[in-house]
Order: sequence, then C-alpha cells, then structure tokens
Amino acid sequence: MHKSLFLLCVLSLMVSCSPESSKPETLVNSYDEAEMDAAVEKARSTVDEFITELKSRSADSFSVKAPITDDNGTEHFWITDVEYSAGQFSGLIGNDPGIVKNVKFGDPWKLSRDEISDWMYLRGERIHGGFTIDPLLGSYPEDQAEALRAKLVR
Repeated sequence: MHKSLFLLCVLSLMVSCSPESSKPETLVNSYDEAEMDAAVEKARSTVDEFITELKSRSADSFSVKAPITDDNGTEHFWITDVEYSAGQFSGLIGNDPGIVKNVKFGDPWKLSRDEISDWMYLRGERIHGGFTIDPLLGSYPEDQAEALRAKLVR
C-alpha cells in the first residue's frame, strides 16, 4: 500500500474509533488536558529523534501535528508528506477542518519545529511517536482502543 495512503488509513482508524466520529477529527474533546499537555511536551522534547528518522527516510511515512488558528479558534491537524529544512517542517494538511476556515484538506503548510504538537512515523503498521493519541484512547470502545494501542511503539 502506498505510504501516504496507509498513513491516512491509520488516521482514519483513529477517527472512526472515536465516539464523536460524526465531528471532524480535529475536534475531539474527550481527553484529560494534563495528559494531552504532557503528550505535546513529550513530542516537542523528542522532535530531534523524529528529524533524524525523517532525514534518513528509514520509515514508510512521516507526519507532524500542527496547531492552526484563525478567528474561529485553534485546531490541531496532521501534516502529511513532511519535509524538514532550515528549522521548518512543510507538508500537506491531512485532515478536514472543523472550525478554522483558513485551511482545507491537502493545502500546503509550514511550521517551525517549536510549533509542533506531535510527530509520528510509520514503519510497517507500527506507529512511532503519535503521543497525542494516548490521551484519546480512553474515549474509544475498548476493542478499538486496544487495536490502536497495539500499533503504538512505546
């Protein structure tokens, strides 16, 4: 399966497991804020690990999560097909927006390494990183949470 398609399938699995799946995937609000803050901090503090993997192209696909804000609020989007150069990530918006109106699925986006809220790369069906997934698992049906949890490398 093409690496970007597989990544979108993984992201879709995360969304379809959510009890709020009728909402856009960027608007999940059933999580512990402290756990989410810790997950974002973990991603930011380990971003050099991600950059090393990205530069070596040793995985099947790479994504970073970006907070995007407009007058309507802030949403966090997975940026797919990621590249890294001169301290910036660039790629494509990988989710449909729920409240922000300044982006749409597939739009190009850039952000600095300090702005990310998460990172992930896939090697086979294993998810490396994706720390913001963990705080959301408690809101999923147990069998679906367990299937996703089994893909996470921790």
